[in-house]
Amino acid sequence: MMNRARVILNGDDFGASEEVNHAIVAAFRRGVLSSCSLIVTGDAAPHAVKLARENPGLAVGLHLVTVLGKSVLPPKEIPALVDRNGCFPSDPAIAGLRYFFCPAARKQLKRELSAQFEQFRATGLRASHVDSHLHMHVHPVVFDAAVELAGKHGIRGMRLPEDDLWTAVRFDGGLSAARMLTTLVFRLLCRRMKRVLRREGFAFAPRVFGHLMSGGMTEEYVLHVLRHLPVATNEIYFHPALCHSVERGDATAAQLAKEFEILISPRVKEAIRTGGIDVINYSNLKACL
Repeated sequence: MMNRARVILNGDDFGASEEVNHAIVAAFRRGVLSSCSLIVTGDAAPHAVKLARENPGLAVGLHLVTVLGKSVLPPKEIPALVDRNGCFPSDPAIAGLRYFFCPAARKQLKRELSAQFEQFRATGLRASHVDSHLHMHVHPVVFDAAVELAGKHGIRGMRLPEDDLWTAVRFDGGLSAARMLTTLVFRLLCRRMKRVLRREGFAFAPRVFGHLMSGGMTEEYVLHVLRHLPVATNEIYFHPALCHSVERGDATAAQLAKEFEILISPRVKEAIRTGGIDVINYSNLKACL
């Protein structure tokens, strides 16, 4: 097995809605999905937990929310983080600056993240890994708290969101300034993450695909990635949903539906089979690294 390529195929935002939940479970049962990440404050989190219990082979991780989502703790306990409705800022740059420069926000953030870990523990599910909404755990303050809390909860897998620029460029030739800047920033942040994760005994996939194609993931791109996996262990993450009636002009819903179709695609299944690729999850990865 150590000489074969390995890939984690993860569905993010489990618990965000029943449409997402059903897509993730269907992609696990009928397709190639091996893992998912639960938003414990999602509108359909209880529904997601029920489905996860009915499908014990589906690995479930914790999808931390520190931006563009709801908190576990009430707003009056974390006023530096959320508005009166318990919602985090929608802009990750604004949130990131607040977490870095505001001492009150940092203290409240640690308490909120602890509450999210505790809420996951209360589901009774075994957490396979930790990642976050919009990859906010690359932020040093969020990351340090996440590593500490994951250790306390016995979780030893974490997403290292370092995409591969050249795989994307070979696919579509799009060497844009935005792509280059995104890659550079994440590479610098991930450098420290790698050191800490190795020191603390966490497992991670050295390459994680999806960020550079965010909102534009296609079946052809996934097939391209599967044919050119750059390292032995990789992750490709998706945002699937069962959007049965996509209205004209609803690009987001159409993309979510497309990503579900990728996960059940016969061509993707065949590429994995003929490529000799092992589909794993973070729990398997702990034994591999």
